[in-house]
Amino acid sequence: MSVIVIEFITLDGIVSDPDGSGGTPTGGWAFRHGPEAVAGDKFRLGRTLDEGVMLLGRTTWQVFSRIWPGRDDPFSARMNAVPKLVASRTLTDPSAWVNSQVIDGDLIDTVKREQRDVIITGSLSVVRALMAADLIDEYRLLTFPTILGAGDRLFPAEGPAAHLECRSAEQSGAAVLAWYGRPPHPGGDAGRA
Repeated sequence: MSVIVIEFITLDGIVSDPDGSGGTPTGGWAFRHGPEAVAGDKFRLGRTLDEGVMLLGRTTWQVFSRIWPGRDDPFSARMNAVPKLVASRTLTDPSAWVNSQVIDGDLIDTVKREQRDVIITGSLSVVRALMAADLIDEYRLLTFPTILGAGDRLFPAEGPAAHLECRSAEQSGAAVLAWYGRPPHPGGDAGRA
């Protein structure tokens, strides 16, 4: 089981409001590069999406629950089919997006007990909680040639240190997809001890 964070991110590390749904003055920055920059399986999730589980914070889940259910292309069908866990203290009815359930209990314990790969998209508060608990195995970042100067950063100045290795990097439209993961442990085992 791996915990994988996927994010649209700017050159200066901002992850807030990439689609403009948050209504911020700089929102929508990822979509300024055209639909080909963001459409489909840009994060190369493949079987991980088919066999894993998505973990979303309430805000990201609400945005996605308005977008994905109405689409029927092959990637959207996969997004709708994947089991979805929602970390929320206020959401009570996840029926707006099929295969969604609100986490009953502690977020960290839920992730530790999960047997499937866990994919977190957006959901900065969830990502930061898992960072603090040292539970993230991999970051897949689609970096756009944009500098905003302000906004929520993926890696906060006061956040925990991490030593990762670059597993791959490739151009994807106007952006660059880079995968970073935990280096193999001595003895050849990757992931957490």
